[in-house]
Amino acid sequence: MAVCISIIGKDNAPLYLTTTDLDKELELQYRVHAALDVVEEKCQPVSKGTPDSKELYLGLLYSTETHKIYGFVTNTKIKFVIVVDSGNIALRENEVRAMFRNLHMLYTDAVCNPFYAPGEPLTSVKFDRAVQKIMGGNA
Repeated sequence: MAVCISIIGKDNAPLYLTTTDLDKELELQYRVHAALDVVEEKCQPVSKGTPDSKELYLGLLYSTETHKIYGFVTNTKIKFVIVVDSGNIALRENEVRAMFRNLHMLYTDAVCNPFYAPGEPLTSVKFDRAVQKIMGGNA
């Protein structure tokens, strides 16, 4: 399913990033950071008079020959980016939404830990294991 999952903080600092292929980690980090421009663009209000959109799921941010990059923004401006292999044509939009919902619940549980300092990278082993399950499609 997913080849990379990333969580980016309000200030665009990476809080968590994991990939299935460590050899392509640098390339996938580049794709995630390139997607942040699209996320910022989609989060900007169209005009002063329009209220903020309540839709957290941003959908497909952009695609390349090898990957499709999807985005999600929380109410607190934390950004989730999922990179999916373009060869996976069986993946539907509702499955990507479900991945983001599960990831959002995991993130919420992780930051509710009293020992987690807000804005610090997520280092929880339990969180990492659960994200790996999402990446494999077992969540």
